[in-house]
Amino acid sequence: MRLVGDNIEQGIYSIDQARRLAQEQNLDLVEISPTAVPPVCRVIDYSKFKYEQKKKTRELKAKQTKVILKEIRFGPNTDDHDFAFKLKHAQEFLKEGAKIKAYVHFVGRSIVFKERGEILLLKFAQALEDLAKVEQLPKLEGKRMFLYLAPKAVAPAKPKPAAAPAAPKEAGKDKAGQPAS
Repeated sequence: MRLVGDNIEQGIYSIDQARRLAQEQNLDLVEISPTAVPPVCRVIDYSKFKYEQKKKTRELKAKQTKVILKEIRFGPNTDDHDFAFKLKHAQEFLKEGAKIKAYVHFVGRSIVFKERGEILLLKFAQALEDLAKVEQLPKLEGKRMFLYLAPKAVAPAKPKPAAAPAAPKEAGKDKAGQPAS
């Protein structure tokens, strides 16, 4: 087997020699590539290796951004004021970087008005055209018609303008710049 590692001369060793070298350094013999010819093994501290792997995965997990999905519900007969109110909320959600799942819920016999629901969702998507892109066009699933929207660009947090620094006063002078008496 091919043996690699710190403080080890890289080369081809027998299994017994490799184990002995690992034991002399109080380290572990780990098979890296069993399919290679000859198989590749490394002499490392296995517990330290596993710890560093966990640490890397934790760091990667912390850097990931979690996508928030906000739901907005409409009825097939949603009025203009209610539509505007929900539109305002959707704009806020999109500015925060959340995705939106807008749906029209058909109750009872209102399923007859599928086209009203589709028109309502398309109107909603058109109103949010500057802030969002449509991920999925209106689609009927059971008693609900769904529309998925995603923000076009996540807006960076607005930095607060810094206050203008005050001019330092010279000691012993009044506001007019004359020596104080």
